[in-house]
Amino acid sequence: MKLNTARSGLFLAIASLLAPHGALAQDATSEAAPSEQPAPGAPGVDDTATELDAVQVRGEFIPQPMLTSSAVMTHVSKEDLDRQGDSTVADALVRVAGLSVSQGKYVYVRGLNERYSSALLNNTPLPSPEPLKRVVPLDLFPTNVLDTVEILKTYSVRYPGEFGGGTINLTSAVVPEAPFLTVKAGIGGNSETTGQPGLTYYGGGDSDFFGYDDGTRKMSPELQDALATGKRITPGRDFTTGQVQDIARSFTNAPLNLLQTTDNVNPDYEYEISGGNAFDVGSGSRLGVVATAALKNKWRTEVGIQQDGAVEGGSMAVQSNYDFLSTTNNATVNGLFGVTLDMEDHTIGLMTMYVHDTDKETRSKEGYSLLTGDNIRDDTTRWFERELINTQLTGKHVFGEFRDLTIDWRAAHSRASLDAPYEKGFRYREDEFGNWFHDASQAQNYTRFSEVNERVDSAGVDAAWRLPIEMDLYLNFGAAWSDTGRDAVTREFRLLSLGNLPYPNYYQRPDFLLSDYNISQGYLTLRETTGGTGAAAYDGSLETRALYLEAESQLTGNIRATVGVRYEDASQEVTPIDLFDTGQTLPTAAPLENDYFLPAATVTWNFADNQQLRFGASKTIARPQFRELAPQQYLDLDADRLVIGNPFLVDSELVNLDARYEWYFNRGEYLSAGLFYKDIDKPVEVVLNGRSGSSWQQSFINAPGAVVYGLELDFRKYYATPFDWMGDSRFFVAANYTYSDSEVRVDDGDVAYTLAGNGRPQPASELVADGSRLQGQSEHLANVQLGIEDPATGSQATLLIGYASERINARGIQGFDPATGSTTVVQPDYVQDPGTTVDLVLKKGFDLWDTRMELGFEARNIFNQEFAEYQSYGGGRADVMRYDLGTSYMLSLSASF
Repeated sequence: MKLNTARSGLFLAIASLLAPHGALAQDATSEAAPSEQPAPGAPGVDDTATELDAVQVRGEFIPQPMLTSSAVMTHVSKEDLDRQGDSTVADALVRVAGLSVSQGKYVYVRGLNERYSSALLNNTPLPSPEPLKRVVPLDLFPTNVLDTVEILKTYSVRYPGEFGGGTINLTSAVVPEAPFLTVKAGIGGNSETTGQPGLTYYGGGDSDFFGYDDGTRKMSPELQDALATGKRITPGRDFTTGQVQDIARSFTNAPLNLLQTTDNVNPDYEYEISGGNAFDVGSGSRLGVVATAALKNKWRTEVGIQQDGAVEGGSMAVQSNYDFLSTTNNATVNGLFGVTLDMEDHTIGLMTMYVHDTDKETRSKEGYSLLTGDNIRDDTTRWFERELINTQLTGKHVFGEFRDLTIDWRAAHSRASLDAPYEKGFRYREDEFGNWFHDASQAQNYTRFSEVNERVDSAGVDAAWRLPIEMDLYLNFGAAWSDTGRDAVTREFRLLSLGNLPYPNYYQRPDFLLSDYNISQGYLTLRETTGGTGAAAYDGSLETRALYLEAESQLTGNIRATVGVRYEDASQEVTPIDLFDTGQTLPTAAPLENDYFLPAATVTWNFADNQQLRFGASKTIARPQFRELAPQQYLDLDADRLVIGNPFLVDSELVNLDARYEWYFNRGEYLSAGLFYKDIDKPVEVVLNGRSGSSWQQSFINAPGAVVYGLELDFRKYYATPFDWMGDSRFFVAANYTYSDSEVRVDDGDVAYTLAGNGRPQPASELVADGSRLQGQSEHLANVQLGIEDPATGSQATLLIGYASERINARGIQGFDPATGSTTVVQPDYVQDPGTTVDLVLKKGFDLWDTRMELGFEARNIFNQEFAEYQSYGGGRADVMRYDLGTSYMLSLSASF
């Protein structure tokens, strides 16, 4: 089959302008690349068949990379990202067939949660600043620093063996062919937040706007010196009462303890700048430079309810009921700088990306607590500062008279961190007169300092050699290495009364109660309570080494096949740390040291003009995440629940089967239908582990097995406008739908290993029911995109509709009824109902004083779909968390020079 590779400069310009933008990021999205063709109906484009040497191209409408790749994949181009108007990768991937996003940052592919997917940046693994995850949250990646996003839904041995739902490969901004400079500013808000009442605290003052602390939250020298001793900070053998009082008085007080109400929450702001240029260097070489930077600040207020309970009398009953108000200020600073030297057959690039993302949350929750038997109020202030720095050195070299050997190599160093200083919690109780007081004798306040640091060093080389034979046969081979290290530590302190706090002081506001005076008088005493609910610190490591060999061939004129195998060896370990060397026995397990041969094969049959069938089969793995293995309790801020790891988890193994039909009936227009099936041995599931104080604690288990299967449909078509006054505008319609189902398989005699059981086997049927759905899997996912665009002016109007059906967020608790000899439900599953969201994106291009301008408007969640997570059983229901998300909007103006 001969491909039409001759393209004129005008043809390329039109293709670059009018390439389909795929607001749904479909599997066959065209790229703005030389191998592409313009969409139908574009001005000045001849829609007749393209021929080369009088031979008609059979795959004329099949775009790259779909034509030359046998994998089932999705390609999201820069144009797709611009059209959708999404600010982060997580937002953009919601539009992709078979994908949904949890908590606004973790991608679920084909019903499998984030642990079954991996994220790469330019084929390089990334560290995670999340304390609960080893996978990197995709809300950290702004779309302004990226060029493309690819999602592989069938496994390729060229990628890491951790593959379940898919591999997401982010490609950073490329070096420009021509100089450019673009600046953008925007202002927006949210219907539930902007101009509405909310909560805040002073914190670090004006610098909080940028997400950087001004030193207010920095540990005092007194506290740092005490921590350096390695001793628990409590009056007694290691510290005198006077020393502990000095430490307590050194804690920052009013700026962090005192909640404040505001009548009008500020609007959202965003500022972006990007630029680049290329320079001739010597003969036949060019040096390209690209840089981007952005600052974003947004506020979100949540007003809702939280309930918990249990099954009573065969029905779910609410036992504790709270109203809550939470206001979070998110500040993001990001930047990218890249330099590339292109020497015709050799290319070398250096790129550094920086992301700094901070959440400043103020939260108050009040209501009836079954545990205390009265009304309580919990006030909290939090500061979570996440940072990611990635530096990569890459190269590509082409050798041979016929350019039949290509070698790509890469080396990278990445660091991610989470700094959470002065996480404050303060509990009040309501007296018989309706007044709130703080019972310091119950130590119902805390101050926590938490840090997570993760490092990833990696290197790899990939070679593609076209064999010097008549048959079109490539041998692809390579090696990869990565070494990940993580350390995490949490220190917790409480100020409590030993019975001598004057009664009126119980009613003081928090900054007065925790004042130097009360501490100096001995009314309050500092106690370190670190490690009271599990390991206070842990170290984690994961080293992988891999080799792969793959053969890729155009077997006949219409059949292309790839077959390969990857050998991957890994050693993973999480070690709990006894910070105070007390001899405490902490739950631990042997390191996970495994090696695997992971085969993969794909076949593409181009059986008719612009129609093809794809088939794929592979074996892959999924490893537990560090946090899932560490027996350290941590608060999941997104779900407001306590989580503790299970060191007895093991790897999951998967068998993946795929088949897909594709019909490209015109340029940028297509219909595809696919089937997939996955058999998972020992999938990791989230389960309720029991109560920790007044909250439920979650943990993890390996379920015995599960299967996932489903159907994907994807469609896109362009239509000419029937009205002359609309000029060259065109309509487009795109839609995708995914049906998936899953079954957890539990046979008699199957066991699971829990943290509570300290590694002893427990009947799996007591933890997960046979035939139940996998955690995180939605049965139905659908997206619809309706729009109109004018390629001549760059103006667009796009309506985006997305739907996801219910999914299980966490397993409930099963019990045993000796009277009936069967299992009973003690705690039903936690279920989330994402529902339907509707977004609108408008863009209008125009010229102002010889400067290209663009006015943009975005409205997200127009019909105010709420967040709803609940438990239900026997006709009863408890809303675990429910609040209105509100409608978000943003008005922006950009100028290109």
